[in-house]
Order: sequence, then C-alpha cells, then structure tokens
Amino acid sequence: MQLVVARVGRAHGIKGEVTVEVRTDEPELRLGPGAVLLTDPASTGPLTIETGRVHSGRLLLRFAGVRDRNAAEALRNTLLIAEVDPDEKPEDPDEYYDHQLMDLDVVTVDGAEVGRITEISHLPSQDLFVVERPDGTEVLIPFVEEIVVEIDLEEQRAVIDPPPGLIDDRAEIVSTRDEEAAEAGSAEAGPDGSGSGEDATGADV
Repeated sequence: MQLVVARVGRAHGIKGEVTVEVRTDEPELRLGPGAVLLTDPASTGPLTIETGRVHSGRLLLRFAGVRDRNAAEALRNTLLIAEVDPDEKPEDPDEYYDHQLMDLDVVTVDGAEVGRITEISHLPSQDLFVVERPDGTEVLIPFVEEIVVEIDLEEQRAVIDPPPGLIDDRAEIVSTRDEEAAEAGSAEAGPDGSGSGEDATGADV
C-alpha cells in the first residue's frame, strides 16, 4: 500500500537540499536517511534520502544524485510516497492511517446514522473527516477527541458526539471543492484543533 508522506518544497542553499512539507506523523521512520521513496510524478523517482536535518523548524532533505540547486529545484512540488504494509498500525493507539478510516460508518452516540467517511482532509490546524450523507451531501467532522469519541475498526464505525449545528443543514457542504471556490470571494475562518500528517491521523487530545 502506498501513502503520501511529504511534498518537496523549494531548494535550500546550493548543495542540493530541499525543504519538505511533512505529511506523516512518523517522519523519523518514513523520511530517515536510506529511505527509498516513490514519487508523483513517477518520472522524478524513486528517490533515496541521503541526509536529513531540521533548520528553522523545517525539515531539509538531500537525495542521492541531487547535488546542486538546479537539480533540487527541479523536484519542487514532487510528492514523496512510501510503501507501507497494509496491516501495519501507528505506534500511538490513538492514531490511524487514512486507509483504516476510509469507508467507516459514522453514527452519533445515540445511534443516529450520519453517513460514511469518503475522505480524510489534512489541514495545517487539524484533520477532518469528509462524510457523505445518505442524501449525497457532505459534512465535515473535525477529528478531535471531544467530537469523535470512538473509532471501532472491528465494527467499521466512528462514533461522534457532535456539538449543536455541526451536522444539521447549516453544516452540510455539497463538496469540499465547492467550499474552496466559495472561500475565494469571502474571508476565511481558521478551524480550531490540531492536525497531523497524511500518513497517520490522530484525534486531538
């Protein structure tokens, strides 16, 4: 199974280093020296991580064979993809890989059906479940402990305790793409909570 673990940013310096937007909660495992990663676009990879270091709060990587700024800049916006055993689980019991959460049935604590998880949206501030409702509309559920009170993988369901207004008509969103288009013409409010990378998703404690 393949998971996107990072996106290459701009070149750093003149010796082939690049900044990296980390999309995993396990960078020491997925993005350590010696790791071989597939890429999107595939033509730029696979890439082998030669060195890694943190500079001013950003992860910097150098890949084997990338020796100058031009070669590093050519990798900009490349997605880095790790091969992961589908049976593997995050070390933290409160975290889950995206594929474990996809297609879970979402119900409230009193048993009311909400819908089915169709997408995990990773925002800088928190993670969101994109839930398709029985009528085809979508609602966004913040993946925080106060709202998502239980993940039962055996029963394939997520139990939520939604605050007023979260899953009623005011909270329904036709699609995340439509929402982004609408935000282009209005002020954007940032969600509360804390987020995580795409590799492992955890409820905010």
